[in-house]
Amino acid sequence: MDVTAKARFVRISPTKVRDLTSAIQGRTVDEALRVTEFTKRKGAFLVGKTLKSAIANAEHNADLSAEDLYVKEAVVDGGPLIKRYQPAARGMAKPIHKKTSHIRITLTDVKPARASKRMA
Repeated sequence: MDVTAKARFVRISPTKVRDLTSAIQGRTVDEALRVTEFTKRKGAFLVGKTLKSAIANAEHNADLSAEDLYVKEAVVDGGPLIKRYQPAARGMAKPIHKKTSHIRITLTDVKPARASKRMA
């Protein structure tokens, strides 16, 4: 059975989080939590928060044990841009695009066929 958790409109660029989500894919939940706890980046905190939410969803909604879960899929998609402008020379305006992300983590109780060996 698959269980999903989403964090939407997170105020971080998707490229800053994608390498971490690829590192936890295919791992057990305990290993993935350790990776997110010991990586000192803002993206690691946000992915860890979403992972804990997915674990809580699995335990509460699907009656699954946290020890038997694996990270089936961890995906970061781009969200909407927050558009701002900064004054520039000669009366012009310089655009500033603040990026947002949608983090989606799917857990399963079946071991994935191929686990990622890359650590963050």
